[in-house]
Amino acid sequence: MSKKKIDADLVREMAALLEETGLVELEYEADDVKVRVARGTVAAPAAAAPVPVATPSAGQAEESRPANDPGAVTSPMVGTVFLSPESGAEPFVRAGDTVTEGDTLLLLEAMKTFNEVRAPRSGKVARILVADGTPVEFGEPLLILQ
Repeated sequence: MSKKKIDADLVREMAALLEETGLVELEYEADDVKVRVARGTVAAPAAAAPVPVATPSAGQAEESRPANDPGAVTSPMVGTVFLSPESGAEPFVRAGDTVTEGDTLLLLEAMKTFNEVRAPRSGKVARILVADGTPVEFGEPLLILQ
């Protein structure tokens, strides 16, 4: 029985594609070779020791859980965030700006396609929770709109 050597370059290239595209999983198959690369959270050991957690004050608790904020605008897809229409341009919005329903808040790039994330309602941008060029997951809070 012959064992095939893992093509480390292929695995590295696929991992780079995951990072570049924001995808969570990628599979490649050719001839008798099948490679699947995935990223995600690592399961914690079953007998993990409890970690002491400091209890935040009411203000800190709200700040630390932006997904629970009723004004949170969340990502409709996995992708990379762009806060301005092009490199060096002014951002679509800044904290403190007032927006109207339908205004473009930011762009999400996935698979070389740019998708506008629009304001679901009129309001004031309280906080922007993501940085330009960072990958985001589906449902991840992007900004808080009051």
